[in-house]
Amino acid sequence: MYTKEQTQELQQRTKRLLKQPSGIDELRNALKFHEYRYYVLNDPLISDSEYDTLYKALEKEEAAHPELITIDSPTQRVGNSLNKEFVTVQHLVPMLSLENSYDEDDLIDWDRKAKGFIKADVIEYSAEPKFDGASISLIYENDILIRAATRGDGAEGDEITTNIKQIKSIPLSAKFSEYGIRQIELRGEVLMTKENFAKYNEYMVSEGLPPLANPRNAASGSLRMKDPRSVGKRGLEAIFYHVSAYTKGTETKLTPLLNTHSGTLEMLWALGFKSPLKQKKVIKGIEGVVAFCHQFEKQREELPYEIDGMVIKVNKVELQQRMGSTTHHPRWAIAYKFKARQATSKLRKVEFQVGRTGSITPVAKIDPVPIGGVTVASVSLFNPDVIEEKDLRIGDTVMVERAGDVIPYIVKSLPELRDGTERPIVFPKNCPVCGDGLIRPEGEAVIRCVNINCQAQVVERIIHFVSKDAMDIKSFGEANIRKFYDLGILKDIPGIYTLNFEKIATLEGFGQKSVENLKSAIEQSKSQPLHRLIFGMGIRYVGETTAKTLATAVDDLVDFKKFTMEELQQLEDVGVKVAASVFQFFQLRDNIQMIEHLRQLGVNIKSSKKEVTVGKLTGSSFLFTGTLPTLKRSEAEKMVEDNGGTISTGVNNKLQYLVVGEDAGSKLDKAKKITSIKILTESEFLNMLQT
Repeated sequence: MYTKEQTQELQQRTKRLLKQPSGIDELRNALKFHEYRYYVLNDPLISDSEYDTLYKALEKEEAAHPELITIDSPTQRVGNSLNKEFVTVQHLVPMLSLENSYDEDDLIDWDRKAKGFIKADVIEYSAEPKFDGASISLIYENDILIRAATRGDGAEGDEITTNIKQIKSIPLSAKFSEYGIRQIELRGEVLMTKENFAKYNEYMVSEGLPPLANPRNAASGSLRMKDPRSVGKRGLEAIFYHVSAYTKGTETKLTPLLNTHSGTLEMLWALGFKSPLKQKKVIKGIEGVVAFCHQFEKQREELPYEIDGMVIKVNKVELQQRMGSTTHHPRWAIAYKFKARQATSKLRKVEFQVGRTGSITPVAKIDPVPIGGVTVASVSLFNPDVIEEKDLRIGDTVMVERAGDVIPYIVKSLPELRDGTERPIVFPKNCPVCGDGLIRPEGEAVIRCVNINCQAQVVERIIHFVSKDAMDIKSFGEANIRKFYDLGILKDIPGIYTLNFEKIATLEGFGQKSVENLKSAIEQSKSQPLHRLIFGMGIRYVGETTAKTLATAVDDLVDFKKFTMEELQQLEDVGVKVAASVFQFFQLRDNIQMIEHLRQLGVNIKSSKKEVTVGKLTGSSFLFTGTLPTLKRSEAEKMVEDNGGTISTGVNNKLQYLVVGEDAGSKLDKAKKITSIKILTESEFLNMLQT
């Protein structure tokens, strides 16, 4: 899309714009270039913060000159409103399904029929990966994206233009006019990379929910989300593989690239779209196609996306038109499906495991079965609702899949194969480790052991406490923790700081060097910032970001004993669920005693506070909410602190100024009810600093 010379010129221009951002057209073109580098080529040339600087500068320029805003500006991707409903629209050309083949005999038979249609001895084919996502249709008119739709029933689909604009690998405009095209309809696939899909499923599992079976479900569900802004957070991408219709412009000749399927992929790639150009291969004769499919199946793991086969298409468009279509599928294309990543097995028994927050997870033990190159013998059943929904019983024959080729997942049971010996899965009433009674909190899917001294929870909590994102105690892996616990060397979190290193030195595998490394790492962890300690405590629903918020709200960790539920909810991004979990944690005597014990052992439990600055805002408290026109929230907060003011943790009677931006939300509503709070715009806030 960009030549070497254009790339160098735009990079130089970017450096100048970062020093002195100005000019709507220059900023807009620079941002489009860097979106292409990041989202299409996966090869960014600037940092995220530098991109944000250019983006904010463009927003500022467009706010000052709204008449110069264009529909394809990078700022116009953002959806600011909820979709009340999705309107049904008609595709220019029906979106047909593909005929499937499962072995080389099917391909050879299809080739024989194709040659019969066009009276040819050999056909030139284009073969490319079959991506596992959600099908979409886009229409560009006069180089501008005007409509996007789901596949729907093939003839009509839901109009999802606003949501599609959140996917930054999709150009909002493209120079189709340079190829002689006035209007064009493209077909493509919205999908998640394996990495993003795995992260999403990890989140689902952490919440006690079953993971999605495949990236297609994740992508398809995202496209119809009511809030477009949520779509932008899903990490979706799009790959385009077909031109279904086009209309010629009035003054230019059509590009010869439109004469072949492989040529259309070249055109799309050159215009900035992701297409399977690099993975496709043009092959004469079906024998070469068969060999390529077998070869690609072996390489499928190397792709960042999930694929479930190959698509073979007659390459010449003129021949495609001669062959035509049935009411169901085009005669000129076929899908070659790879071997399924599913298998059937017998569910022999269910074991119940206890997690660090007390969650009881049922784990199915099945007859070992190979799936996608891995032998699976254990499958999480997540919670009682999943067992009931799938009607699972001990002794059932079950279908097992590796979701995203990673997480084993029972798709369903096969009740038609039951012989009457199957037994229901019964959840224990008492913890399988400590024996305490189990509870199911209201509104939750997971059954829990609430005894924080439960052995299983203690070990899992210690493992979490020493982890990289918590206290980051190197040389202290899970295996060592379990070993020390079993030997009685380590019994709880404070015990980390009173380890008997002389005894550890006598253990196999622990030489002087490894003992010294462990001792040093433990000592260094004592000075970790407070937010790492809070995260390491393993408080339910408290992630790294929330831990940082909590760390700034107190001088000393035990100060949270005095917080009410209402005060906790006034903190940034702390809702009812998080507030309740934090409140309960700090009301338990055992937890407070553990924190005090850590203090005595030299672990930092205090928040680091900056020296008080005297300035124009001394004595004033501020809170920022919503998206500010030109400033990042962190920049605005730093301005307050640099001028002697303080940042409030929430809307309350102590707050003096609330500075609001776009989508201010509930904080603005709360502030309007407190007459002592003055509500400011960003410009009014900046004026306070200038007077």
